Amino acid sequence: MLALLVMLVGLVGAVLPGLPGPPLIFMAALGHRLYFGERGAAWWVIIVLGLIGALSLLLDFLATTYGAKRLGATWRGMVGAGIGAIVGLFIFPPWGLILGPLLCAALAEMLGGRPWKEAGKAGVGAAFGVLAGTAGKVACCLAMIGLFVLQLLYHVLQTGN
Repeated sequence: MLALLVMLVGLVGAVLPGLPGPPLIFMAALGHRLYFGERGAAWWVIIVLGLIGALSLLLDFLATTYGAKRLGATWRGMVGAGIGAIVGLFIFPPWGLILGPLLCAALAEMLGGRPWKEAGKAGVGAAFGVLAGTAGKVACCLAMIGLFVLQLLYHVLQTGN
């Protein structure tokens, strides 16, 4: 039960900046296996969860970078988008997760000397990148939790433990 609670916190962490969602889910499953031994999740499940967790972090990074770069953001816009995601989420949740990266990326680009149209376009790209990365992380976290729960249910049905 504790492992599932930590996994749910990890799912929230897939959306909230600063909470390491996929690593929390992986660590909960690993801790469950180490504590319960053969009654816990199988080692192959732990390995697959680790691979999915690593994939989710990579997808998040690539989506954010691609979205920002695709529409012309520089490093300033990407940093602005990251700061905007954190600030926006706490000021105006959940819409701040969209508006924060957009506005802060555009502002950072304008402070770097870019015209407002180019800066705005870069801000849109950064916001879409953050959204796509977050959606990918959430999907991976849901897959991780689902695999863990299904494997444990299968184990219980097979052995009665």
